[in-house]
Amino acid sequence: MNLRRAARAMSQLYDDALAASGVKITQFSLLRAIARNEPAPINVLAEELELDRTTLARNLQPLERDDLIALAAGSDKRVVEVRLTAAGRAAIERALPLWQQAQRDVAARLGSKRVGQLREIAQRATSVAKE
Repeated sequence: MNLRRAARAMSQLYDDALAASGVKITQFSLLRAIARNEPAPINVLAEELELDRTTLARNLQPLERDDLIALAAGSDKRVVEVRLTAAGRAAIERALPLWQQAQRDVAARLGSKRVGQLREIAQRATSVAKE
């Protein structure tokens, strides 16, 4: 319960920090993953983000609706690829400095030692959940 509470609180902190960009932290993370893998096959995104394909598809819908991404068949017509639109790239550009500032603020408040511990705990908790 404490882990979920902390995750919700941190998500809210980042959502507040990114509010001026027009995207939430979950959308920003997804847009960045698409940018790293573009053209991003759905299965590659799902694996990187550790989401099932159904959840990922549901998370992509608002981005597609808002014209931040475009879905299209890949060279293998059975594979759906995700690409950023110009609006999607602009959203990342607006949000990135806000996210970077939030990162610095959180790191300053927690201290570098606790940030490292938090990363280790998050990685271990993810591993435990997968087992």
